[in-house]
Amino acid sequence: MQGSAQLTLRLYWQHIKRYKWLFSIIVFTAVVAVCFSLTVPYFLKLFVDILSTRHLSDSVNEALFKLVWFIFLVEIGQWIFWRVNNLVADYVQPRVAANIVNDSFGYLHQHSYDFFNNEFAGSLVKKVNRLAYSFLGLSSKLYWQVIPLVVRMVVIFMVLMWIQPTIGFAMLIWSALYIILSYFFSLYKLKFDLARAAQDSKVSGVLADTITNNINIKLFSTLPFEIKSLKTVTDEWRRRMQVSWSLGTVIEGIQGLLMIGFEVVVLYFSIQFWKKGILTVGDIVWIQAYLLDLFRKLWDFGKMIREAYEELANAEEMTIILHQKHEVKDKAHAKTMRVTEGGIVFKGVQFSYTPNNPVIEGLNLKIEPSEKVALIGPSGGGKSTITKLLMRFYNLESGEILLDGQSIAQVTQDSLRSSISFVPQNPILFHRSLMENIRYGQLNANDEAVFTAAKLAHAHEFIQKFPQKYNTFVGERGVKLSGGERQRIAIARAILSDATILVLDEATSALDSESELLIQEALKNLMKNKTTIVIAHRLSTIMKMDRILVVQEGKIAEEGSHADLIQKNTGLYKKLWDLQVGGYVVN
Repeated sequence: MQGSAQLTLRLYWQHIKRYKWLFSIIVFTAVVAVCFSLTVPYFLKLFVDILSTRHLSDSVNEALFKLVWFIFLVEIGQWIFWRVNNLVADYVQPRVAANIVNDSFGYLHQHSYDFFNNEFAGSLVKKVNRLAYSFLGLSSKLYWQVIPLVVRMVVIFMVLMWIQPTIGFAMLIWSALYIILSYFFSLYKLKFDLARAAQDSKVSGVLADTITNNINIKLFSTLPFEIKSLKTVTDEWRRRMQVSWSLGTVIEGIQGLLMIGFEVVVLYFSIQFWKKGILTVGDIVWIQAYLLDLFRKLWDFGKMIREAYEELANAEEMTIILHQKHEVKDKAHAKTMRVTEGGIVFKGVQFSYTPNNPVIEGLNLKIEPSEKVALIGPSGGGKSTITKLLMRFYNLESGEILLDGQSIAQVTQDSLRSSISFVPQNPILFHRSLMENIRYGQLNANDEAVFTAAKLAHAHEFIQKFPQKYNTFVGERGVKLSGGERQRIAIARAILSDATILVLDEATSALDSESELLIQEALKNLMKNKTTIVIAHRLSTIMKMDRILVVQEGKIAEEGSHADLIQKNTGLYKKLWDLQVGGYVVN
């Protein structure tokens, strides 16, 4: 925790430095406002001394009203500086919090494809928000608790040493012990706060997972099971929270006893000094005012230390992610890829998801510009992995992939992927309008270009049936559309992007027969003059491809045209073709 806490504080400081002059104003106004507030007990001391040592007269009355006037001016001065402090903080803090979210968003999305496969979306969202809110909590404690406490302690100790050194030294020793005990109590409690924060993330993850899969819960009637599973997680969360809070209650109880004991001791010695004429009644009031003020702030300090560690614990998970190196990243001075022809070459490509379990083994493959190639084979054979490696979702273990002679490892990922249009088997859409989802293929495209792409994808017809037409929102992940409609929106997006290389991963699998005919025509137009890779299980959809590659156990087992492969009686393609066309043979 200590290491991650330092990383979190360093991260916050990097953001605060952008507003260092405004931050200086916040600190300065807080110091001045506290100094103003600490003069009030002195004027009260004078007020009490006048009342206790003089009879009421015009001069006494005038002196008392002068003190009232001074107190008024001091209070107004304090009010003005705190208002300036709050206004500047109100300007700075939301901006820093927004910058933290923006920077976290940018860094988070540069993590690899594999990173997101291993994380819950809802949990990541909560971690980003926690980091921002943790900053707001810690900065508020700094402005309005830590700085005022430090100023108060310095001024009060100096004044008490001047009034009565014995009380001053006693206050110094007691305060030091109190702060040390508060710190170590908080440090002990920290591990319980971290456990609570970690369990809180688990609860968020389970909630996000079940909400995302709400249709499965309905289909399989498993709500009681899911409620029971969630209760197991929330029970542990409740237990850890209770332990953390109970420790806080015990610590506060001990601190309260320490304060009661010290206050009685100070009152006792103050009376003894008053008897000896060393202290006046006003001095005792002055000391008590400072004592009560310091107690209140030290009480807040103990609580603040624990809350600060809780804030740091809440920020820890996102801090770790922000300091986790990106698995796939651009090389220094990476160039922008320029793909004009679309030639693809795999040279000795080796890749595995887990050690000693290769998925792609020594793959050598050359795809000519504008060639139409299909990848078929058993599930898990490596077809989708080949396309993921082409888009550099993963780093290669060895070998090289070239596009128009340019190594994909030497260019920026954005320029590489903008050269490739990808239509997945299950396209996921943003919860935005249909217009925005299609335009995502080319953000600067005008409305007419979007309409044209939608018509070519045969999406325009069903879009026109919606009351809001192209302004219709599609729901989270596009759930308001049918599978076929989502597929056509994804194809329209690919048409609009007009990239040189096209990758289709079972692009017609979710369509009914009528829609498939329409899409096949759209895809034929889309594939013109483009290098195309098609992943397919339904072999009837790839019969007219220039070349078919049978991928098995990470290697190319067979290749050729449909006519060539169908002639190989012992080949895997022939076997798959017979199964799909002739049906399964039952012995």
